[in-house]
Amino acid sequence: MFENIVDWIREYAENHGLETLVVGVSGGIDSAVTSTLCARTGLRVIVLNMPIHQNKTLDSRSDDHINWLKENFINVESQKIDLTKTFETFSDCFKEKDKNNLSLANSRARIRMTTLYQISGANAGIVVGTGNKVEDFGVGFFTKYGDGGVDISPIADLMKTEVSELAKELGIKKEIIDAPPTDGLWDDGRTDEDQLGASYNEIEKAMMYAEKNGLEDFYPTGDEKFDSTLNIYFSHRNRNLHKMNPIPMFKKEKTCSVQ
Repeated sequence: MFENIVDWIREYAENHGLETLVVGVSGGIDSAVTSTLCARTGLRVIVLNMPIHQNKTLDSRSDDHINWLKENFINVESQKIDLTKTFETFSDCFKEKDKNNLSLANSRARIRMTTLYQISGANAGIVVGTGNKVEDFGVGFFTKYGDGGVDISPIADLMKTEVSELAKELGIKKEIIDAPPTDGLWDDGRTDEDQLGASYNEIEKAMMYAEKNGLEDFYPTGDEKFDSTLNIYFSHRNRNLHKMNPIPMFKKEKTCSVQ
């Protein structure tokens, strides 16, 4: 599969006259897999570590993976841009903080997105997304116009378990594969499971069940444990559909004229 994805990335870039692939590397498995797939294209790849009050472990894993990429692929370049002061300046502009700090947490992702597009625009490139299918099309666990703001999404049709299998095939470091997934947007180090209320494996099973049965909302199955996960899946999905659906647009009727 990874060879097919590599070919797809390369062909897309070449068909659109693009010279550079730009990827944000967080220290997690999704960005590690995506950046490695990009590196295998042979195209110029710029990988970025963009810490904002970053957890030291995540920051270290990101640096380690970037160093591994540069040791193994001569087409990979890197930049480390500490955005902590940028974020602090931004957050200091607001006298009233949001109750749960979610907006500010999402602002971290949006500041990183802006940085990726600055690097991309300056290098005739595109921003490569790192989201998987569960995040991007299942529960919508991403920041709108943050890590969701990308040009192409090479692994967005892959379940989390498939990403893990790809990581092993690609030789990604074990500490990255085994690390608890986290979006890295919170100072307290909360994991994705802490935020979602279930593991990716559990949510993946719920997602596959819903797709197989054509469900658009929660209906109990009688299995208490599975129903709990299924309810979690639909709770997140329904709340986040606005991220996954096209932007609502008013359409004038044929009989309507604009003067």
